[in-house]
This record gives sequence, C-alpha cells and structure tokens, in this order.
Amino acid sequence: MSAEQSVLNRYQELKQRLIYHGHRYYVLDDPEISDAEYDRDYQELVQLEAQHPEVDTSDSPSRRVGAPALESFDSVTHKVRMLSLGNAFSNEDLEAFNKRIEDKLGQHDIWFVCEPKYDGVAVSLMYQNGRLVQGATRGDGSTGEDITENVKTISSIPLKLHGTGHPKLIEVRGEVYMPRKGFDTYNKRAISAGEKPFVNPRNAAAGSLRQLDSRITAQRPLEMCAYSLGFSEGADLPATHSETLALIQRWGFKVSTVFSRVKGIQACLDYFSDLESKRHALPFDIDGIVYKVDSLEQQDQLGFVSKAPRWAIARKFPAQEEHTILNSVEYQVGRTGAITPVARLEPVFVGGVTVSNATLHNREEIERLGIAIGDTVVVRRAGDVIPKIAAVVDSKRPLNAEKIKFPERCPVCDSSVVYTEEEAISRCSAGLTCPAQMKETIKHYASRNAMDIDGLGDRLIEIFFDRKMIATVADIYDLKIDDIAELEGFGQKSASNLRKAIENSKKTTFDKFLYSLGIREVGQSTARNLAKAFKSIESLRSASVEELMGVDDIGPVVAEYVSTFFASETNQLLIQSLIQHGVSWPAPPEANAEPCSGKTYVLTGTLETLKRADAKNRLIALGAKVAGSVSKNTDIVFYGPGAGSKLTKAQELGVPALDEAELIKMLEAYEAS
Repeated sequence: MSAEQSVLNRYQELKQRLIYHGHRYYVLDDPEISDAEYDRDYQELVQLEAQHPEVDTSDSPSRRVGAPALESFDSVTHKVRMLSLGNAFSNEDLEAFNKRIEDKLGQHDIWFVCEPKYDGVAVSLMYQNGRLVQGATRGDGSTGEDITENVKTISSIPLKLHGTGHPKLIEVRGEVYMPRKGFDTYNKRAISAGEKPFVNPRNAAAGSLRQLDSRITAQRPLEMCAYSLGFSEGADLPATHSETLALIQRWGFKVSTVFSRVKGIQACLDYFSDLESKRHALPFDIDGIVYKVDSLEQQDQLGFVSKAPRWAIARKFPAQEEHTILNSVEYQVGRTGAITPVARLEPVFVGGVTVSNATLHNREEIERLGIAIGDTVVVRRAGDVIPKIAAVVDSKRPLNAEKIKFPERCPVCDSSVVYTEEEAISRCSAGLTCPAQMKETIKHYASRNAMDIDGLGDRLIEIFFDRKMIATVADIYDLKIDDIAELEGFGQKSASNLRKAIENSKKTTFDKFLYSLGIREVGQSTARNLAKAFKSIESLRSASVEELMGVDDIGPVVAEYVSTFFASETNQLLIQSLIQHGVSWPAPPEANAEPCSGKTYVLTGTLETLKRADAKNRLIALGAKVAGSVSKNTDIVFYGPGAGSKLTKAQELGVPALDEAELIKMLEAYEAS
C-alpha cells in the first residue's frame, strides 16, 4: 500500500469515527467514548488535513469551527414557502380546529402527531445528493437569509446525510435552539468576562445564527431539532408525518424524543396536559405544542389559508404574568385610522423580556377591565410573545387613581373620532389627510410583502415624513440621492443603494400593487383574487359592489371597502401619481393564454408522479379553478390511488373522472401550446 493510500485510509477512518461518535453525543445523547478520546482523534484529523490538504472533504468534522466573516447575508428564496402556524390558546380553540378538520375531511377521530414547540429559530437546510449545500432562515416565509456557514457549525446538523439512496434534492426544516444548560454556561462565562449576557435562550439562538462571522456561531452551544421536510426532488417519501420523522432521524438528525402519534382530539388534550406538567424539567425551552394531521394525503386535502396550513396548529402554554403599575395611556393612530390605546407601564421583567408597554386594544377593553391610571395591573405575555394587561388588582388601587378618557378627537390631526359598535373600534375620520394614517400607509407600501423597498424601513420613513421630505406614498419616488445622503448615517453610496431599491420597486405585479395600497381588509390572498378577477386597475376601479362580491372569498363588507377606496378622489389621484412615476406591472395574459379559464377541477387520491400542490399550481397557472369538493359545476375530477368519496360523488353526478396519466397529458399539452 502506498503512503498516500495509507494517509487516505487513516483520514477516512478518523472522519467516519468522529462522525459516528459526534452523532451519538450531540444527537442521541448516548456517548460511547470519553471526551478526551474524541479530542485526540479530532486533533489527529485536523493535523492530517493540514499536512495533506488533498484529503479534506466538505463533510469533515473540522468544518464545524466556522469560516471567515461575511460582509452581509445573501437572500434565499424558499422553493416551498415556510408558513407560520395558527394559534390555539384554549381547549375550545383546539376543539374548534379539530371540528374544522373533521368537517372538511368528512370523518372523525383523525390521527395527529403531537410535538413540543421548541422556542428557537426556524431554519431550512438543503441537501444535494446527501450533502449540505445551503442553510437559510425562515425570513418572511418566502425569502430568508443564507446562513450556510453558521449552520455548519452546529454539531447536531449532519454535513452529510446518513445512509444511502438519498433524494437528489431534499429540504429538511427544523428549529435551532440553545439548551438551558448551554445557555446558563455561556452566560456565566460572558458575565465573568465582562460581556453582556443573553436575556433568554431564544434570543441567544437568534443572535448566534445572525453572526456574520461563523467562527463566533461555532462558540455558541446551539442544537437543532428537525420537524419536517420541505422541497424535494427525486424522492420517494413516506405517506405520513410520523414516518417522515423516523426517516429524518435515520438520516442523522435529532428529532423530538417526546412526540406522540395519537387518535382523536381527547388524546391531543391529554398530551398537552402531560407535557405541560413536564415542561420545566425539559433540557430546553418550549412555548407550546404543535399538532399536525399525520396523513400527508389528508394534509393535501385540507390545504392552506394565506399564511398557515389548515392541517396544523400551535397550542400555546398559559402566559407568564407579573404585576406592575400603569403610569399613563397614549393613543396611536393606525393605517386605517383605528385608534389604539397603549399602556405605558412601570418596566417589569416578564417571560424573559422587560415590558414597559402593552396594548389596551380599544375603549371596550378599557371599560371591561375597569382600569385607571395608577392601578396595579397584571401583565401577561400571551403565548409567551405579546404583552397585554390581563386584569386590575382592585385592592391596590390608589386614592388618586385617574379615570381613562377615550379621545373624541384624533390625537394627531384633531379630526372627529367615529365609533361603531359593530367593530368596537374608534377611528379617525380624516382618512389619508391625517398625517398618522398617511405615515402608516407609506410604511405598509414599502414593506416586504408589498412593494419591498429594501432599506426603506419604518424608522427611516418616520424621519423622511417628519422632515417633510415625503408627504404621500408617491413622494418616495421623488427622493434625491443628495437629500438622502445628508441624513445621519448615510453617505453617497448608501443613499445611492436606497435610490436604486426605490427604482427597482417600480416593477411589480398587479396583486402586490393592490396589496401595497393598504385597502382595508385586503390582505395578500384577497389582492391576488382581485387581480386575477379584474386584470386591470381600470376594471377594478369601475367594478360595482355586486361584481366585487362575485370574487372568491370577498363578502359584502370587503366589497364595500374596496368600492369606497376606489371611489375616493384622493386615492384615485394617488394611484394616478404612482403610475405616472413609473410604477407598472406586466399586462394580463391574453384569453387564449389561459386554456383552462372558466374550468373547475378537483384533485383526489394520491398522485404518484405529481405532487398535489404542484398539480394544483400548474392548473391555476393555466386559468383553472381548483376546488376542494365536487359539485354539478365541476368540469373534471382527476384521481389517483385511494380516491374515495369525491370520486364516488363525481360518478353519481356524471362528472368526468380522469386518472393522473390523463392529467399529466393535459398539462403538458396546454403548457406546450
């Protein structure tokens, strides 16, 4: 055997040995060798790599030490959106979630997977041919930040998937967190070194992952628990979520050791009570339980709302509470004129953060609480996140307590305040002539999900507006580089970058433009439906309330809001000004470019070649409507193995039913034309 081959063999032996024992230590928590023995092998490996660079590989344990610092994080567009979860704060909320699922599926006693909700940071890991090629943050769900070098330093994340026969491309999702023991140890070391300690483990994890120098991340005791798969290519994946977790574990990931597959809602409630009682004994922080429908086919049937899956929900633990003093109440005016009372509190530490402000929601909430300035109040962080005043400690009310008077005039523009019992919300009547409403409208317009003007954040908009550099949304496009450069913290280069981002925002899509206008109750999904239905701003502007109500998911209230918005001369002038400044979007496709326009299809059963979501998106792109149930208005039902009641109903109604091969044939024919 040659000397080179001998070195290579020894290197491979050390690498595989260290990967094996690292997995047992960091993932399985069941080490077989001592730390000293592991360290000796590690040092020998590092020495071999230094002496023989040709043997070094991308999955070497030495890659855990971090790489040279970056100047900034690159953006990553998720191939499949990382959605947030809806929340349940009570048994009743969870039971309502279960009923919605049972009604939608037409069956009872659904199988669920119950998992602890780790209090950390969601990440996406992409593996190509079994090797880690990209790590990303969740970001806004569609776009995150590239943190590949940072996740490589986390020992519970495999640099190469264990086993063989991996998909060509697979995305593993999970939560990066800092265990309590590691958090305590790190903070003690930081304090002794005169450094600032972390407030809580979640902040520690978030701050560590956003280090531009991954060598700093490598010094932080982070772990990751994998909880699902995202995008996949060339994969033959399991049919259930529980089997998917088992597969992820075989690939070398840490998965929850306390998850459970249960049948029916009562078992879900029992799991919650059991884990809540054990919560503080766990070696990591959790803030609730995540419930997921186990069957992936049923998940497909249930689908999604705009920002969350219908087949999963997070049940939050009871909030943490503290007592403090209400010092005063101030009033904020939102984008739609809603006036929100904000409690200014004597600062108090609740659930890992210092709270000095809390929402009082509206005048009815103030009356319900019977609260007065000077009261001792119970501050709760609902779901361990949002501070609110839960109650007043009446026995501690001082003699000089001052009754709270809700304003009858707008605190910003002094216009009259309008109150309707239907909404229980007080609103400034001035519309966009109110500076506060205009300022919030500009913030919304520039936000990521709207026109996405990179670098134009809320604080900068406040400065531009207060200095009268902008007064409306359209004024953004009149900002000059030299004027921006004069601001503190700006130079010619940064001002030029912002100006470039402003110019880039002019090219958008019709639905994003509609969403950016801030029409009341028009979120991203509603904006997409309006854009698809009316094709142009002119058609939408002239639409009647009845025509608007003909659009999917738009009822009389939202239709009235949309109609009122476009009837406003101020809003018409604003839209005209934006278009004159160069804001534009692609023209709608010609009628013959959407061969399935006006057709309604239903997908049922397991699609063996296509993913149900991919098939649905391709049909929608061709102009079709993909419904969740079969009716006499259904044009075709496309089915796969396991098709049940929908296929039966199609046969009863005489609706054509075609298999997946026919679906693929139709898609390919239309897409090629």
